Amino acid sequence: MAHRSRTSRDYPRASREYTNGRSSRDHHHSSSREYTTEKTTRSRRGSALPQYNHNGHEVTKGMHPDGESGRRGFNPIKFLVISGRSSSTLSMMTNLLWPIVPVAIALHFAKPKMHLAIFITSYIAMLPAANLLGFAGQELSRKMPQKSFAVVLETTFGSVVEIILFMVLLKKSIGNSNVPVIQAAILGSILANVLLCLGFCFIAGGLKNKIQEFHPAVSESGNGLLLVAAMALVLPAVFYKYLANNVEYDLTATSIAYQTIKISRAVAIISIVGYLIYLYYQTVSHDGLLHEIYEADDHKDNDRHEELAKPKLTLTEVIVALLISLACVSLIAIFLVEQIPYIVERGVSDAFVGLILIPLVEKIAEHLLAIDEAYDNQINMALAHVMGASIQTALLNAPLVVIVGWGIGVQMDYNFAMFDAVALVLAVLVIGSFLRDGKSNYLEGVLCVMTYIIIAICAFFFPNPAGHGGGGGEH
Repeated sequence: MAHRSRTSRDYPRASREYTNGRSSRDHHHSSSREYTTEKTTRSRRGSALPQYNHNGHEVTKGMHPDGESGRRGFNPIKFLVISGRSSSTLSMMTNLLWPIVPVAIALHFAKPKMHLAIFITSYIAMLPAANLLGFAGQELSRKMPQKSFAVVLETTFGSVVEIILFMVLLKKSIGNSNVPVIQAAILGSILANVLLCLGFCFIAGGLKNKIQEFHPAVSESGNGLLLVAAMALVLPAVFYKYLANNVEYDLTATSIAYQTIKISRAVAIISIVGYLIYLYYQTVSHDGLLHEIYEADDHKDNDRHEELAKPKLTLTEVIVALLISLACVSLIAIFLVEQIPYIVERGVSDAFVGLILIPLVEKIAEHLLAIDEAYDNQINMALAHVMGASIQTALLNAPLVVIVGWGIGVQMDYNFAMFDAVALVLAVLVIGSFLRDGKSNYLEGVLCVMTYIIIAICAFFFPNPAGHGGGGGEH
């Protein structure tokens, strides 16, 4: 059956086709057809949106029907109930940890000498705070009329915790004391996404659906970008290690380090430009194609009717949730970072703190969302969130740390430990081999998680440099 090429703005027509009974297989073939970048007028796009959504709520102009709450303003009771239920069972269970948040704050101010207790409570308290931030981002993205932009928005809010933690580590650094932790955390965040989170996505989706297929527009572009990003992160470290260990070059360690810093700053600027081009690809030039893919995933969810029937936060309530979660995340991040030196002194290596502990807590919301999507057979959405978060870490968050460090006098660069760099390259190659066939199953997920556990064990036994006891706060 022949299909006409759809313009990148013709979204409501796509939604009606699904509701008229098109199968996901028919849509898979239709979304692979020739894509056109022809644009229609904004008035046509806006007038095509339905006046009422599935729950009978009048849709606000410019808002997607799925995100319409049918209310206005702020209702404290509904705000607490909706936020408490969150978006999935795992996310709702995470909200049970909210009582730990005041305990962590109280311990920090009342018992500042109880370093281990403060670190543990702050670590646990970060989970519900980051979860609320992620849920608020999801609620806001549901209100966006463009699916591809909504996915990018969700990914960005899921990475806010990471940016805050990186900046606090940078600001609290005494000289360059926190640089090894930040470097490990950058690579650790990518490893946690592509191995641990994606592994659990494959397991959750594979156990329920046996084999899941994803669209090449999502998997191939994401994997290609990740490979380029990994190369950009690792090459400065290779540059330093090669020159430092090669007697043929008459260069001092100081001059090599200085050149590496300059290379890292140049790479950071290029990476940010690359990220902006990636955003343009996602939200402007190929937004129609990606919108179709994500819409198809939405209709694969057998529980979609239950999801649509759930009460939604109003725009005002979303803003309140964002403000509360950002305040909690920022405060807890400061508490957490201040305790890192004491944790390192107890025998926990910088490699384990940065590569494993920090990434696990900072991306909790993104991980829970992606796993829930994979379980509901929305594997393209899950893959977009996982790969998108990894690409953002490599092409935006890491470069921001380098540039901000440049501005405040911290010698932050991409001279990663060789162990971390090799682990990243191998992880990207492993994921690339799994994504190549366009299918996933629980066995591939188990292998991803096993790879992550092996890296975690190595990081746990990885020693700190001689005379290094961690850094980050005043003793």
